[in-house]
Amino acid sequence: MTAAPGRRSSTFTRLLRHGFTDPSAAERLLDSGELSGVRNDPVLLEALGATADPDLALHGLVRLLEVQPDRELLDTVIAAKPLRDRLLGVLGASAALAEHLVRHPGDWQALVTYEPRDLHPGVEEFERGLAEATDPVALRVAYRRCLLSIAARDVCGTTDLAETAAELADLATATLRAALAIARAAAPEDAALCRLAVIAMGKCGGHELNYVSDVDVIFVGEAVDGADEGKALRAATKLASHMMRVCSETTVEGSIWPVDANLRPEGRNGPLVRTLASHLAYYQRWAKTWEFQALLKARPVAGDLELGEEYVAALEPLVWKAAERENFVADVQKMRRRVVENIPVAELDRQLKLGPGGLRDVEFAVQLLQLVHGREDRSLRSGTTLNALQALVAGGYVGRADAAQLDEAYRFLRSMEHRIQLYRLRRTHLVPADEDDLRRLGRSLGLRADPVTELNREWKRHTSVVRRLHEKLFYRPLLDAVAQLGPGEIRLSPGAARERLVALGYADPASALRHLEALASGVSRKAAIQRTLLPVLLGWFAESADPDAGLLNFRKVSDALGKTPWYLRLLRDEGAAAENLARVLSAGRLAPDLLMRAPEAVALLGDGDGGGLAPRGRAGLEQEILSAVGRAEGAVQGVTAARGVRRRELFRTAAADIVGSYGTETQPAEPDQGALVERVGAAVSDLTAATLAGTLRAVVRQGWGDTLPTRFAVIGMGRFGGHELGYGSDADVLFVHEPREGVEERVASEAANKVVSEMRRLLQIPSADPPLLIDADLRPEGKSGPLVRTLTSYGAYYRRWSLVWESQALLRAEPVAGDEELGRRFVELIDPLRYPAAGLGDDAVREIRRLKARMESERMPRGADPKLHTKLGPGGLSDVEWTVQLLQMRHGAGEPGLRTTRTRAALSAARAAGLISEEDTQVLDEAWVLATRVRNAVMLVRGRAGDTFPSETRELAAVGRYLGYEAGHVGDMLDDYRRTARRARGVVEELFYGA
Repeated sequence: MTAAPGRRSSTFTRLLRHGFTDPSAAERLLDSGELSGVRNDPVLLEALGATADPDLALHGLVRLLEVQPDRELLDTVIAAKPLRDRLLGVLGASAALAEHLVRHPGDWQALVTYEPRDLHPGVEEFERGLAEATDPVALRVAYRRCLLSIAARDVCGTTDLAETAAELADLATATLRAALAIARAAAPEDAALCRLAVIAMGKCGGHELNYVSDVDVIFVGEAVDGADEGKALRAATKLASHMMRVCSETTVEGSIWPVDANLRPEGRNGPLVRTLASHLAYYQRWAKTWEFQALLKARPVAGDLELGEEYVAALEPLVWKAAERENFVADVQKMRRRVVENIPVAELDRQLKLGPGGLRDVEFAVQLLQLVHGREDRSLRSGTTLNALQALVAGGYVGRADAAQLDEAYRFLRSMEHRIQLYRLRRTHLVPADEDDLRRLGRSLGLRADPVTELNREWKRHTSVVRRLHEKLFYRPLLDAVAQLGPGEIRLSPGAARERLVALGYADPASALRHLEALASGVSRKAAIQRTLLPVLLGWFAESADPDAGLLNFRKVSDALGKTPWYLRLLRDEGAAAENLARVLSAGRLAPDLLMRAPEAVALLGDGDGGGLAPRGRAGLEQEILSAVGRAEGAVQGVTAARGVRRRELFRTAAADIVGSYGTETQPAEPDQGALVERVGAAVSDLTAATLAGTLRAVVRQGWGDTLPTRFAVIGMGRFGGHELGYGSDADVLFVHEPREGVEERVASEAANKVVSEMRRLLQIPSADPPLLIDADLRPEGKSGPLVRTLTSYGAYYRRWSLVWESQALLRAEPVAGDEELGRRFVELIDPLRYPAAGLGDDAVREIRRLKARMESERMPRGADPKLHTKLGPGGLSDVEWTVQLLQMRHGAGEPGLRTTRTRAALSAARAAGLISEEDTQVLDEAWVLATRVRNAVMLVRGRAGDTFPSETRELAAVGRYLGYEAGHVGDMLDDYRRTARRARGVVEELFYGA
């Protein structure tokens, strides 16, 4: 049935929902003769939608059905879920394997049934799968049939990354054996003369192969008893060369993979096959450091396995003495740097393997640690990267947290590499640039909400983790625990600084050392004082999640203020100032950004006359701002002065919050998290109110002199009215006016609107000071309604049109600036609405619950984890606040304590009135405080607002430090948040939803 012109068919819509990017083409394929009978089968569509690329999977399925002799395949796909998932999973991930299936229509049978032994096949099983291949073409067909089963297990999640890589290595082992058998059969006289062992190296030797990779090998040959050694080596060389060609050459069925023997002694200039004695002599005399590193993965896989084991046993002692060689660590470091330098610039950002933070970083770091410590500890002698990493953890050579992050990053990057190669079965380590390729890649890794964005974010996150930890592990195999300053550490020499920086966990010791040299070199008084301070400051920076940023920010402040006598005196003489500065500079972006715009605010961090970090009340702030406005020449200058005060006081609030959260050596962290939240909320709300009052005065003064033609008041709403603003909050407000006696309403209205427009403009003019955004969307009729109304107009609207959500929003309304009398009368007007005398009727309660449920489903950002969303997630701010507000509207008329704009105060009043139990009150309060703290932390750390935990590792760690978690306990933080929110949601279900 064809849809009417201009309308999309229901199938089109379903295809879009199932992840098809070209639903029109997919509809045509579904209408084809092969699939027309099952085109609407929901099971088939759902299975296609579960693949990495539904369009590719459907196209491959249609092509495969076209070459089938009967309906057996289609019937089996529809009836048997295991085959359906495996076959469609492969077709949606690999165009190359789809081509293979089309060329060999019966090979899908390999996916029909899995015996238990087939779930994790080894070399023997793969040898059986290749047993009938007696020529290169047949070997390629049998190889791809086996590869098909590996890919099916991989894309369906039957095997994880390590198991898939091991299976690929086992298949390579079986293939090398089959290729050698073909070579032997072609030259039986050569085979009779020699013993030939094939030693796998690299990823094949390490049992961690990719889908498409060079298979690195070394050949060892010996003469059989009675044979001439020269003739035997020539025969072995012929067999080895033929074996390599069997695997590498292109036939009508393509190639398998290149066999690379360049890791042999003397590389491509050396003989392809050597005797064991010749190998031993070379490694004893001529081998370079990298050659011993390569031998870590040596493993006999084909040919004469006894000879192969003799080779490994003979060379093993040399491998584990490599770390004793002169310049060993420097050699390895140089090799790693050379690899990076040889990457084309255009590829550097897309290199999964060799780029900074790539797979090679992990492998080099692990191998260096193995060579250093494996001399004495045999448990470290594994050729498999992830196994070796776990052994390093078990032996105490690598911290568990570092290893866990490296393991996760390595698995993710290798999985990306696998899926990129699987698509065309081509050897590549470059992340594709094409959007469709990235989408398929992201979906194949389980990133379904926004595959491209999520993939890029996760990829960058993991490479950043590897980059940071690689430096830590690669250049400093054993990191000493950070100790207290010793007697000899009063001053820093450049050599001591380098050692100390690495031990303290700086991610970029080179840059950090440059900062130190700039700060401490020279003979000036400034340099002398900073040389004394730096050893202590470095320790304080190191206790944060980002010591590098702390040091960089300290250099910036010192560059700006270093010639100012009071700055150096402050740091030297006032005990708390230096430590407070260290905490503030290394805790995130917001406070340093505010400080850099006016570095003289560092004076606030001292004990003396700078005012300290104690918050200032609204009256004092308003007086200072109004005085500055009174001295200014014009509104622009006046508001600029007001914004300057705001910036300084935001810094004071942020600094006090950071110091209170981290604690200092003399003052422990504030144990009452609620007190910290209320301190920030009150300080930022008071500051916002004072800024609005000053801006209003500046605008009125410039346009009308001392008196505006209409009385004018600003009403705070939302968190502003509730004294709960965070660092990144907008100012939610309503504007109300009332014409003065004798003034026409039109004139008064024009004046009021001009005031509002000018206030908003002046507070957002780009400058060094952060803007203050005014949001009036909670006004009657929302964005469609007038920005300013008279008090009479508000009264008329609320009497006639007001909805229950508007009454709920008015629970937070509180005058914050302008005419106090008008503000008081506005409150009198709205009190009957927000605290109805008869409470709330059932219809109103149902409407509030419906609005809440709708908000939860519609406003949650795509891809966000609801359980970690502090605003809209279960047990988050919205849950707690709507529960409290429902109690206020139901009982506020009879309980005066509930008539407050503040969430915690209303919650406490509800408990005092017996409306909620002590235990439930504590659960809701704890959840609200924690969610607010997380939001404040995110703004402090990232410098921009956010409602969920950051995904970047260092930022997440910084949030953890702010919340009181030690390094390495980010997982505990997230678990605690989920648990707290889950408990709160249980209370909300009961009190709000009536469950």
